[in-house]
Amino acid sequence: MSQDQLSEFVTTQATEFAVPGVAVGVLLDGQEIYASHGVTSLGNPLPADEKTLFPVASVSKTFTATALMRLVAEGKVDLDAPVRRYVPELKLADEQAAGQITVLNLLNHTAGLDWNLIDDGEGDRSLAGLVAKLPQLPLIAPPGARASYSQAGYNLAGRIIEKVTGQPFEQAMASLVLNPVGLADTVYGLSEVMVRKFAVGYNRGDDGELRPARPWGAFKEGARGDNPGGGLASSVSDLLRWARFHLGDGEGVLPTAELHRMREQTVGLRASTLGDGFGICWFLRDLDGLHGIGHGGSGNGQFAELLIVPERGFAVVSLANAGPHGHSFNQSVVRWALENYLGVVEDTPEPLPYDEGQAQQVVGRYEIDAMNLDIATDGTRLTLAVGIKPEIREASDEEMPPDHPAAPIGFLPGDGDEYIVTDGGLTGQRGYFSRDADGAVTGVDLAGRLFSRVEEAS
Repeated sequence: MSQDQLSEFVTTQATEFAVPGVAVGVLLDGQEIYASHGVTSLGNPLPADEKTLFPVASVSKTFTATALMRLVAEGKVDLDAPVRRYVPELKLADEQAAGQITVLNLLNHTAGLDWNLIDDGEGDRSLAGLVAKLPQLPLIAPPGARASYSQAGYNLAGRIIEKVTGQPFEQAMASLVLNPVGLADTVYGLSEVMVRKFAVGYNRGDDGELRPARPWGAFKEGARGDNPGGGLASSVSDLLRWARFHLGDGEGVLPTAELHRMREQTVGLRASTLGDGFGICWFLRDLDGLHGIGHGGSGNGQFAELLIVPERGFAVVSLANAGPHGHSFNQSVVRWALENYLGVVEDTPEPLPYDEGQAQQVVGRYEIDAMNLDIATDGTRLTLAVGIKPEIREASDEEMPPDHPAAPIGFLPGDGDEYIVTDGGLTGQRGYFSRDADGAVTGVDLAGRLFSRVEEAS
């Protein structure tokens, strides 16, 4: 498969999804192939390329987890130890849970912590400050009971790194992982980003016009509390270098056994587009018999995707700088690369016809700490809308990503509780509804996160 064919596909898809700037890289048989399209900024355009920095959002978690695994290999951290061994000041809304959560619970999202605490720009915005605020964060399950994707859990893991190394998180990450692996363009903080070529993010307004997204990705001035879970910026070139590292023998940074341990399933996932389970951080995917590991990320008008197939020495990276369809662009690139380089074709399941009785069981409002998710029906179709809570949006002095308007969903064959989004910016996302012992719907999973039911439709 030639570079020209990849470039042609990338250009076609970027145009179709109206993304101003994209960068894509593929690693196969030790060779790297790059394709980019568009510009870094509509106002001050430079060609996007494999060296352009994009916020990689939650792909940052793979770096945090790898650094922690290095500390595990050095005997400084025990995955099965309670987090309080390393962060004794940890307090949560539930004292028993605070004493039970282990390091592994943080790394495979089974700590029972809700998604995250919103940075309000007040007080101590360091990792220590975030940990001090954790008693405000709801718990959605006992530790170890189930997986639910948590940014707060990874930020707490970053505090472990600080406490064990005695260094600020960003400095510790540079010495543990970034510098040894040779990732010169993978950085934290706007002061590092602004001296390199970077892509401005965009959101599409109600009038259809693209507007620059502020803040840049999740990079908020003075805030460090989200860096472990989503604070890195990187390039396609560096991310393929990161993939090479995880395909290799650890390069003296991490023993091969510990590197490979990150790929082993620690907990399963149900009906998730993200994968079939978690390893240590990595989402695990069955790709027609091949074993895939990957992670995605989304920030303010910015989207990132990384997928690695170890058996084939393969990796694909896709970065895009506009919402709401940057995610769809990245997914189309990953699907195309899998099919054209590995012969793997992923089937999209077909939803069942609309069923009014089934729909009425799930309609209502669900929430995490920062977002509402509304399931509604007009009697002919079921829809899902998700967005930032209005009171949070109104209280913020910063622009926030637009909400995802109501989009159709359909139930999938099986037990009747799994669904797929069939249109809009979340097309292809899968999830499921949770029930209590009496069969009443209590929550809905979307993108690996549990949204708890707060009210039924009247």
